[in-house]
Amino acid sequence: MRHGKKFNHLSRQTGHRKAMLANMACSLIEHKRINTTVAKAKALKVFVEPLITKSKEDSTHNRRIVFAYLRNKYAVTDLFRDVAAKVADRPGGYTRIIKLGNRLGDNADMAMIELVDFNELYNGGKKEVKKSRSRRGGKTSGTAAAPAAKTEAAPAAEVEEVETPEAVVEETPVAEAPAETASEATPEAPAADDTDKKESAE
Repeated sequence: MRHGKKFNHLSRQTGHRKAMLANMACSLIEHKRINTTVAKAKALKVFVEPLITKSKEDSTHNRRIVFAYLRNKYAVTDLFRDVAAKVADRPGGYTRIIKLGNRLGDNADMAMIELVDFNELYNGGKKEVKKSRSRRGGKTSGTAAAPAAKTEAAPAAEVEEVETPEAVVEETPVAEAPAETASEATPEAPAADDTDKKESAE
């Protein structure tokens, strides 16, 4: 009978189960994904997600609470330094379980559990877009948006008017170009003086 069995005991006694989940959680934090059975993956999800939530606020108290569960100072450091920075904006659901089929030896259901934010295949090249919160009475927000669009269009017309004088300014250096050619012609005049000196010497 399973009276009062609120969670999966995984056919282990309390000390063995807690040590196993702590080791699996440390491996998940270190490698970002691990393969295990579906039952253990579900138990690990319940075990590790509250710890990841604790890591969002880096304090000595939270580090000590997490260390009491993980019992590995390197995993705690990695969790508070790398993982917490990635999941800072996520309000839960830090892990994903993907079923892989059955194990060859005993036909057990296998699964991969991974940290959602560290999967470049699913999240690669996609920028997270924060959704704007909508309010009730969308008509008022829609009418407020229409005048905003009109006000944005008016400055755009002013910018176009400002751009036309810049075009005139760009044309002025073209007018200065003949002056530069005239200055280039002046060095040729001393060359003519040299020929006059040679004729006088003869």
